[in-house]
Amino acid sequence: MYSISIGDIQKNISLLTQLTDVFAIIDKRKNQRVAIVYPIKKHSIIGSMAGKYKNRVTYCDDLEKAKEMAMMEAMGDKYGLSN
Repeated sequence: MYSISIGDIQKNISLLTQLTDVFAIIDKRKNQRVAIVYPIKKHSIIGSMAGKYKNRVTYCDDLEKAKEMAMMEAMGDKYGLSN
């Protein structure tokens, strides 16, 4: 487990975004552990970005499949095709 000070996190916030291992956040003035941070397996920002359209969002893990679905939808709208 790595130890990182609060100041280091303030200087370089990418430590949290690129997290791969467990690390402890230490307050150097008081010499005590403030928190232990664990990486998450998978983070989806779709729900937070969708806003009021959350109930209309279709979740898709495969990017190529999502592109194909969007292309077929656009072609259907443009040329009147149905899937």
